[in-house]
Amino acid sequence: MFERVAQLQREGRTVALVTVIAARGSVPRHEGSKMLVFPDGTTEGTIGGGEMESRVIQQAVEALRAGRSRILNYEFRDPDQGDVGVCGGELDVYVEPVAPQPTILIVGAGHVGQAVAHLARWLGMRVVVSDDRPGFATEETVPEADEHLACEIGEIPQRLNINEQTYILLTTRGVALDVEGLPALLATPAAYIGVIGSRRRWETCAQILRELDVDEALIARVTSPMGLELNAETPEEIALSMLAEIVMLRRGGTGEPMGHDASRSYMEQGSTEP
Repeated sequence: MFERVAQLQREGRTVALVTVIAARGSVPRHEGSKMLVFPDGTTEGTIGGGEMESRVIQQAVEALRAGRSRILNYEFRDPDQGDVGVCGGELDVYVEPVAPQPTILIVGAGHVGQAVAHLARWLGMRVVVSDDRPGFATEETVPEADEHLACEIGEIPQRLNINEQTYILLTTRGVALDVEGLPALLATPAAYIGVIGSRRRWETCAQILRELDVDEALIARVTSPMGLELNAETPEEIALSMLAEIVMLRRGGTGEPMGHDASRSYMEQGSTEP
């Protein structure tokens, strides 16, 4: 079961791992029994079947939506009182949502793209790099990437499972490529889609997308220029700016400086000691 969970994580799929953690009296399954529940309610394995398992599946789907674990308790005594059976026992079940590892999809394996791959791997993220040019998206050029996609930008959604844990960074070499690839990428459920470059470059790209009848709501999904304002210049500094924004979004940060003026707090307390 744990091997299966690891496989699903590698594939970028979300699943709930359900485990019986306590059993008292007569019950269908005992401690350690496990089952997987997918977002659509399908399952692998069983923790006993029947009404109890049906309720657990519903709770697991809700836990996946909320992204939070929960402990459930079921009694097998009196169905008229809402219990799940008449065996006479009691079960505690732990439901644990298992989300896929965050994936950084880098579109464009030039100097900046390579720097992003290096830093993203160091941050513990799954790294996928794509480039339409021969010899760019390769193990030799970007050894830090977990997966290399040598294909046209519009083909990426067919080659990669893009989900709510995927962060797409377009470090491409021009507006033409952005216009070519964004419609397909914007149709995915990616958590973030960013485009490198200046404000003018993005304004030009956005206007062309409008002329191609791309929905305004989809265009609004794009962050460009992407990254936090660090006045970055080198590829490594630019990569730091971009991934700092990703970490901020994932952790619910603000991006503001954290420096604190300790002297103000000291004076507000009215202390006269040195």
